[in-house]
Amino acid sequence: MLEIRPNCEHCNKDLPNTSNEAMICSFECTYCKDCATEIFKNVCPSCGSNFIHRPIRPKMMLEKYPSSNKRVFAPKDLNKFTEMLKKYGNTSPEKR
Repeated sequence: MLEIRPNCEHCNKDLPNTSNEAMICSFECTYCKDCATEIFKNVCPSCGSNFIHRPIRPKMMLEKYPSSNKRVFAPKDLNKFTEMLKKYGNTSPEKR
């Protein structure tokens, strides 16, 4: 089950369960749409996978399965990320 993390790991923007701006990778690294697409160019700076829109957990399930309230804020070193982007930026996700 997804944690539904409450914020962007890079810019710390709030991303509540109802956000249409939340993007996740295969390890559930969580970023806002701007960071995922504009800064990281669809390459997760932690693992190199791609991003997809995070689903919204239905209200009826939140009581039994609440979203996480643990914030992860670990801005990425963009100079180091440039090397990862050179390696994976032009490679489709299924071939990374």
